[in-house]
Amino acid sequence: MANPIQELIAKRAAKEVEDGQIINLGIGIPTLVAKYVENDNVHFHTENGMLGVVGVDEEDIDPNVVNAGKMPVGEAIGSSFFNSAESFGMIRGGHVDVAILGVLQVDEQARIANWAVPGKNIIGVGGAMDLLIGAQKVIVTMTHTSKDGKSKILKDCTYPITSTRSVDTIITELAVFNYVDGQLHLVELMPDITLEQVEASTEASFVNALK
Repeated sequence: MANPIQELIAKRAAKEVEDGQIINLGIGIPTLVAKYVENDNVHFHTENGMLGVVGVDEEDIDPNVVNAGKMPVGEAIGSSFFNSAESFGMIRGGHVDVAILGVLQVDEQARIANWAVPGKNIIGVGGAMDLLIGAQKVIVTMTHTSKDGKSKILKDCTYPITSTRSVDTIITELAVFNYVDGQLHLVELMPDITLEQVEASTEASFVNALK
């Protein structure tokens, strides 16, 4: 069953996609973004070795064709397959235009934590470390707060950070932030959300850049 909060975030993230781009979608909310991108001249990449990822109907699922999150995917006309080393060569060589990542936390310097939770048996480095270095633009899609209502946009991450590279854009169910000149800038409120709600749910400091 679709999660309306996740769908809202994914739909907003799809607006960041531009014509002709190569997009890598991370696990979680990012996998939902593709269905809201109507431009056929956008090419989705998965780090386990495929360019030209599309959705697939249940009756057409091939268990050998999956994305990095082991979810079934389809093949666009003209799609290509390659080994993991070549895929990461594409990433590290700067050939991925945009990476859309799911994260656990993000700090005031727009550095993310998305691969480990101290004290829990959750280790999932995946391709995020490489994507943070190699992708031209990095977009984060995440819920604004944890299940217990605590901010996930923090002054400092309490989980191990994934990279020292700052992400470019953060999209939550409450707001959109851009990281500009060393500061988080609030650039958009989601529908029916107030500035006061964002302030109450955000531990990190930010600049109000609403127009």
